[in-house]
Amino acid sequence: MKQKSKLMANSTPRNLPGAVSICVAEDLEPEKTLLQKKRKDKHVSLQRLVLKIRKLGFQEIHNADLYEFFQHFSSQTSPSVQVCIVGSGPAGFYTAQHLLKSHKGIHVDIFEKLPVPFGLVRFGVAPDHPEVKNVINTFTQTAHLERCEFFGNVTIGSDITMEELKMAYHAVIMLNPDLSSDAVVILGQGNVALDVARILLSPVELLKKTDITQASLDSVAASKIKRVVIVGRRGPLQLACTIKELREMVNLPGTKPVLDRRDFEGIKDALKDIARPRKRLTELLMKVAMEEPSGRDAERWAAASREWSLRFLRSPIKILPTADGKKVAGIRFAVTALEGSGENAKAVLTGEEEEVSCGLIVSSIGYKSLPIDDGVPFDETQGVIPNDMGRVCQTPGLYCSGWVKRGPTGVIATTMNDSFETARCVLEDIDSRVLDCSMAKPGYHALCGLLEKRGVTPVSFSGWEKIDALEVTRGAEFGKPREKLLDVQEMLQLARA
Repeated sequence: MKQKSKLMANSTPRNLPGAVSICVAEDLEPEKTLLQKKRKDKHVSLQRLVLKIRKLGFQEIHNADLYEFFQHFSSQTSPSVQVCIVGSGPAGFYTAQHLLKSHKGIHVDIFEKLPVPFGLVRFGVAPDHPEVKNVINTFTQTAHLERCEFFGNVTIGSDITMEELKMAYHAVIMLNPDLSSDAVVILGQGNVALDVARILLSPVELLKKTDITQASLDSVAASKIKRVVIVGRRGPLQLACTIKELREMVNLPGTKPVLDRRDFEGIKDALKDIARPRKRLTELLMKVAMEEPSGRDAERWAAASREWSLRFLRSPIKILPTADGKKVAGIRFAVTALEGSGENAKAVLTGEEEEVSCGLIVSSIGYKSLPIDDGVPFDETQGVIPNDMGRVCQTPGLYCSGWVKRGPTGVIATTMNDSFETARCVLEDIDSRVLDCSMAKPGYHALCGLLEKRGVTPVSFSGWEKIDALEVTRGAEFGKPREKLLDVQEMLQLARA
């Protein structure tokens, strides 16, 4: 190869297959400038570097072979601590936010198996609660920071193993109806159960202005549902929802609550010994159950065409089919009684049973994490990663946050505080040198070649923003915030366009 250029000393990647033994400094100088630019999609810069070097005659160069070469340039500034976050829900973004704000030398990569970010904020918040989704604005600001990158469409455990992540990063942080019936039973009495009930019973006019998908809106509009029964294993004092969600149900237009007075007998005496949030929740329940409605409530409930109820002390046993076995006809419950008192009371079987007729059953009894990779310890019983304040037990450099850390409890603010705690542990371990950051690690640049060979094309945050823009545009046609894409392949095609 004939080139009239100076040789660059001490810049050759060592012990790498297909490594460049002589670098042409003048021809690569533009790439040095390119790599030092602060771009959001740095893997694009690396791809351009690969193409440039191949044009110079080195055809066998792969992305993974170049990370030491890339480190030569990036180390000319300040060495960074490479942190990987698995999962792009609230826990992931809050952890990234705290790390980036508190340590100027940290670079964070966020991996997500879907092409779109934000987890349950996008998929799990009820469409008529848009104020809860405002945190997406904060998460977007974090994703746009110079030292943060998002890689969607990458599944940890199959596309990339945990061992490969640990080699590339100093620290790794882990983070489905038939509406033709008039009766629905929802198993569970938490906020999500009430969200489901509220959407099923809400007037279509109220939902039209939300980001509910058009297909879902059409289903609700055609629904024949008139009655929703929300069932729990324990009693009113153990109700899992919050007062905000309960008040929304009580005030839902076109509906009335149906509560059994007998469920609340003797409860008044227990109110003096319970915490204020629980007391307010129970007082609202008792008011609805024990007092006759007056004023606007009386008029609204008298005119209501739909109703909802809370059924306590019932545990599901069996789903009952129709005679042809093709649909749901009802559900059989075991009647329970409480053993103990307060929020720690346990439901025990009494031997009695009861059947409730319905055409649809929705399970809303909680969430349980699943193991992601053999390289990550996991408590199958609790559904969490064993940890101490976010530090994964007996696995230095591995951290966890969110529900996989503490279980599926709390609201977004709970997740924020929990994520900040994990981030503080990472920062403490960096400062105390429990995390050895003296040796540079390549981060994502060690993985891009592996993903390429495995046929995986990640979606960058700018790719997500293409999806976001189309969803907002389509939503505007219906007078709503967005119309979500539901097909992953459509998302991928749009992100890569």
